[in-house]
Amino acid sequence: MEFGSLAEILTWRALLLWAPLGLVWSYACLSFAGYLKAGAGLKTGYTRKVFHVLIFLSAATVQAFSGFAGVCLFGAMVTFVVGYAILRGPGNPLFEAIGREKDGAYRSYFIVVPYFATLIGGLASNILFGPLAVVGYLVGGLGDAAGEPVGTRWGKRHYAFGRAMNAKTIEGSIAVLLTSLAALFISVALRPELHFDLRSFIALPVIAAVCTLVEAVSPRGWDNAPMQIVPTVMAAFLLTT
Repeated sequence: MEFGSLAEILTWRALLLWAPLGLVWSYACLSFAGYLKAGAGLKTGYTRKVFHVLIFLSAATVQAFSGFAGVCLFGAMVTFVVGYAILRGPGNPLFEAIGREKDGAYRSYFIVVPYFATLIGGLASNILFGPLAVVGYLVGGLGDAAGEPVGTRWGKRHYAFGRAMNAKTIEGSIAVLLTSLAALFISVALRPELHFDLRSFIALPVIAAVCTLVEAVSPRGWDNAPMQIVPTVMAAFLLTT
């Protein structure tokens, strides 16, 4: 079934069929991340990115089969699940899976801000470039997600902007660069609008490098927006003509 338009998403049939599926899947993704935190003892830097990757890849799949309307419905269900986790608060496995301990009193804030940044990036990419938003999903979902786990495990050299020491590391940025490049190759393979030729061997590394820089300098918590919009815009201009 393909929704095709926002109007169709409001039909009772669509809501009764797809909304529960989206809700259950979103809850299952966050529960899995919670299990990895509580049961397997993984750090939050890893488990929050497990949830991040699962949701981005799910959004890309929904986009492919149901278009923008389907993504809107799925996003609404994810919102309910994330909101429920925040309401339960510290101590709840769902919250603990995505709320970093080092954020202290701002743990909820750094759940809400990245989530809204994700929504903004996804909506903007879809409205401006339609199906090409999948580029942003993959780069944002895979490329951006690689930085924090790698930085948590191997990060030694932190960026310093002005007088403040940034939590992001050079090692994390290398992971963002390589994974973003892989995500871009996948995007080209998935979308017929994107051309793969000799020019792509220059354009793809350039896009990946720009995305890496964007991720490094973005305000903490807000990188999910530009990490979707920037690769989508660049791919639209560099790989479709």
